[in-house]
Amino acid sequence: MSAARIGIVACAAWAASAWAVDSGPSTQPAWEFALTAYPTVVQDADNNYTSAIATADRGPLHLEARYSYEAVGARSAFVGWNFSGGETLSWEITPLLGGVWGPLQAFAPGVELSLAYGRFDFYLEGEYVDDGDEPYTYAWSELGFAAQDWLRIGLAVQRTRIFGDDRDVQRGPFAQASWDRFSLGGYWFNPGADDQIFVGSIGVTF
Repeated sequence: MSAARIGIVACAAWAASAWAVDSGPSTQPAWEFALTAYPTVVQDADNNYTSAIATADRGPLHLEARYSYEAVGARSAFVGWNFSGGETLSWEITPLLGGVWGPLQAFAPGVELSLAYGRFDFYLEGEYVDDGDEPYTYAWSELGFAAQDWLRIGLAVQRTRIFGDDRDVQRGPFAQASWDRFSLGGYWFNPGADDQIFVGSIGVTF
């Protein structure tokens, strides 16, 4: 069994035991699911691809699966626990444990963090990818502003090796529209450069 799969099994066992202790049969909340696809186009390159993230939440329990996230064609899975609080400044943090398999095999602890104040919000998604050869810290962050109830705009920054070029950090503007259970957005990294990257986002919650 690879280190990635061992990590996933251990995480699942930990989550199950924590759920059994903290939740009674009469207070179990309903499951909430989300699925988002990210079609990605890299300027003057042949390595265009689509990544995807699926999440399932039940109370504080958070489960997540990703495809083509840490590397093109890679699969990863995570389990975590949601902590939240605040009123004027609301926050939520989710520590994650998981692993990656496929073209890349690695143990990958991570975290997801969100802050909201009025119409402003900040989101950070990071993980430490340890494949036993070249450990790497991946991060995606967004600073957003709700221009309308249905429209969010802002700046996104990502640190990744998935594109295999010399640029380690990409940054650029984004816009995201949402209605009912659906969302549609776009990210424009490295605007004006020779290695521009366009990332779409198509999401649904249920």
